[in-house]
Amino acid sequence: MITCFIRYEIDPFKKEAFAEYAKAWGQVIPRNGADLIGYFAPHEGSATTAYGVYNIESLAAYEAYRARLAADPLGKANYDFSCRERFILREDRIFLKNVSLPHGPKVTP
Repeated sequence: MITCFIRYEIDPFKKEAFAEYAKAWGQVIPRNGADLIGYFAPHEGSATTAYGVYNIESLAAYEAYRARLAADPLGKANYDFSCRERFILREDRIFLKNVSLPHGPKVTP
């Protein structure tokens, strides 16, 4: 399993457009084969940094997932929305592997 971290630089005056974009991916990503952890928008601190995070089995599975995503009508509409509204100024993607597993149980003090 690998985790894809997408770092976005967004227009601070268009945070609501980014939230709309994120909610649409919340429907599209899971139905196309990735395990969406979530989209995260600025709350405190930076007004321009946002993230999207999901798990996928492998880079090969990622390539097949991307093809399904491109063919998904809502996925295409969401991508077109981001291009039209221009709220994403920059997007960087990195794939990481969780090397701290298995985690111990959470202890409540």
